[in-house]
Amino acid sequence: MTLDAGDPAPDVAAENQDGELVRPSTDGPTVVYFYPRDATPGCTTEARQFQRELETYRAAGVAVYGVSTDSVEDHRSFCEAEGLEFDLLADPDAEVADAFGVDTSRGAADRTTVVLHDGEVWRVYEQVDPDGHARAVLGDLLDAGVVTLPEE
Repeated sequence: MTLDAGDPAPDVAAENQDGELVRPSTDGPTVVYFYPRDATPGCTTEARQFQRELETYRAAGVAVYGVSTDSVEDHRSFCEAEGLEFDLLADPDAEVADAFGVDTSRGAADRTTVVLHDGEVWRVYEQVDPDGHARAVLGDLLDAGVVTLPEE
């Protein structure tokens, strides 16, 4: 069962594309998006769009992590091919997905995004359409006043 808004943020750690153990922050605003497979059309669209919005996410103080059941090596290749500058967490045993309540019964993670803030789940997006999702999540954070962008 997927987490709900207000639930405590899971304390998880997984290796990123460089083989480094990463523990996503649960204090500040953090986007953890789950996707089925590296280098597939929808997953590539979603990753490219998070990368395109990454500077704005960072300016607003939001960390972004992608998670799939792919290996560290698959993530490394995907990051290199797409020029991704955020961490992709390898979850081959679905431990991170399980902690977030994301279904992996079909052999890959369902496309789900969880936004964490102040140690808890702020919002959950299920059955995500990858096209436009990165911008929509950022817009929701800005509209709700969870984050602001610096004045130019």
